[in-house]
Amino acid sequence: MPRQPSLFTPVLIVGCVIIMVSFAVRASFGVFQIPIAEEFNWARSEFSLAIAIQNLAWGIGQPLFGALAEKIGDRKAIVLGALIYAAGLVLSAGSSTAFEMQAYEWLVGFGIAGTGFGVILAVVGRASSDANRSMSLAIVTAAGSGGQIIGAPTAQWMLSFISWQQVFMIFAAVVLALILTLPLMRSPVTATKLELEESMGQILIKAFKDPSYTMIFLGFFSCGYQLAFVTAHFPAFITEMCGPILPGGALHSLGITTTSSLGAVAIALIGAANVGGTLLAGWAGNRYSKKYLLAGIYTGRTIAAALFIMMPITPMSVIVFSVVMGSLWLATVPLTSGLVAHLYGLRYMGTLYGIVFFSHQLGSFLGVWLGGRMYDMYGDYTLVWWIGVGIGAFSAVVHLPIRETPREKALPAATA
Repeated sequence: MPRQPSLFTPVLIVGCVIIMVSFAVRASFGVFQIPIAEEFNWARSEFSLAIAIQNLAWGIGQPLFGALAEKIGDRKAIVLGALIYAAGLVLSAGSSTAFEMQAYEWLVGFGIAGTGFGVILAVVGRASSDANRSMSLAIVTAAGSGGQIIGAPTAQWMLSFISWQQVFMIFAAVVLALILTLPLMRSPVTATKLELEESMGQILIKAFKDPSYTMIFLGFFSCGYQLAFVTAHFPAFITEMCGPILPGGALHSLGITTTSSLGAVAIALIGAANVGGTLLAGWAGNRYSKKYLLAGIYTGRTIAAALFIMMPITPMSVIVFSVVMGSLWLATVPLTSGLVAHLYGLRYMGTLYGIVFFSHQLGSFLGVWLGGRMYDMYGDYTLVWWIGVGIGAFSAVVHLPIRETPREKALPAATA
């Protein structure tokens, strides 16, 4: 019997560690929304714009780091990303004006790009066998959820006894420590004969002319909008709009006595539920149509968000929504990245997925900035929430016409 290739390789393990730390820091920024605004008397839109810029920089940097990794090597690109990430956090800790904070978040965003999904999923994808690739991508994505589980509550806990500036400095040191894991990350360059004969420019032109690639690009927009809005604004949303946590209840007995602490716990619950949801998506992506799975996920998100905002917002509804939304949270990532690899191969997966991810981050920018802007205008998040519901419905529909035939298999038909 031929030996089955191992699922858990050093590349996969190191990739999980890097993604977990990178996302733990990134997912905690919503917790700082109120403390920073109160310290400097900023409007809600000021720090929201900083987080929005961070997401936009992440989106711009993702294809750049993907291409850089394919030129100079994955590990060098990750080192550069970690250095930029840490520098952005340190400089952000010294900010005293909204303009400074917003300017330094460009560095944080580029740092996330260098230590995030685009680079890590590409290197893990190349290091995985065909049989294990879908699940490997799901495991790395689930590790990002693991970071989300610990990031927001850890930041909230540290804020109880140190300043937000000190928390940023500690996060910077942890990000720098990621460099120590890189000697174990060695990935072979896996490419077909066709891929080896094509330049990056040629494959990009073919992808841009392909309607399926355009639909993947457009569909990922709503994912970014919904995720970034919730990450940045949900803790504040819950703090201000959720009903009280009653003494003697289950949450109160667990030490969750305020709506602000419930906000941090909600982000962690989303991350915890997403571990299972993402792994299930990875398993299903290896067996069923990825485009239909993606359409189903976006439909589920749309229904969950609509029901949540129409019902009274209570501690119980927050918990239920967090679990449901969490199970659908990053489940799109292994399916979308796997679909890109399936259609266009592995050699330039980092660049091609990075471009698609740019659409995700455009949505992130809009979701975070619009959340803060509309809060300042109307005093609540209701309208921006409904915009997210509509965009989610659009993504559910736009995935349906995608053709899932790999490019190599489609070539003979195209030339006949």
